[in-house]
Amino acid sequence: MRGIVLELPPEVCEALRIPVAEQEVRLRRELAIRLYEKGLLSFGKARELAGLSKWEFHELLATEGVPRHYDLEELEADLQTLEDLQ
Repeated sequence: MRGIVLELPPEVCEALRIPVAEQEVRLRRELAIRLYEKGLLSFGKARELAGLSKWEFHELLATEGVPRHYDLEELEADLQTLEDLQ
């Protein structure tokens, strides 16, 4: 498994207008939002990076004004789920 560790210079961390205790969580969420918005991460993987549930990530995207990408494959999966529930 390969991971990425991103180090920010101390002066950048100090310049952030985010309390130190919240910096990692907030930066992960910001990164997740922007990567999803640009189509570089799927909804599920962006949600995972943000550390949020499906519904929490939906709410975060709405708050940020980021439209949800919803393609034909997702529509078909949702329709199948509805059929399976009947």
